[in-house]
Amino acid sequence: MIDIDRILVELDMHVPNAPQVALQGVEGNSDPLYGIGKLSGIEHKENEFIIPNFNIEYTNSILKRLGMYRSRLMTMRETSCYSYHKDPTKRIHIPLVTNDKCFMVIDDIVHRYPADGNYYIVDTTKMHTAVNGSWEDRVHIVGCIL
Repeated sequence: MIDIDRILVELDMHVPNAPQVALQGVEGNSDPLYGIGKLSGIEHKENEFIIPNFNIEYTNSILKRLGMYRSRLMTMRETSCYSYHKDPTKRIHIPLVTNDKCFMVIDDIVHRYPADGNYYIVDTTKMHTAVNGSWEDRVHIVGCIL
């Protein structure tokens, strides 16, 4: 099990509050905004984002143990959704803050991922979107996997 409360304390102490923050960067670039969003127009590939951007020992150990790269802290604001799209690799989601009005639609099937200390391998190479239909922010750590 993943200690969600421990991660939240680390993030609160060391990571800026933004819709997306890169938890992992590339050699020589620790900008927490480098590598968020689409990668088009930058010189690095997803699998190069393996250097921790923050001194968050427990969180970094989880990312390493799960083989995650290009990991980001993603805050989905209340009453919002993402475009319907595909990613080049599968992702691991570690839900930190969520509720039953937050869900993903993957190939037209609804999936809910509770913040219960588990991580979820999500096949984002399929068409998908995320929806936050609640009045609270949804917060996940999302990272690429092979």
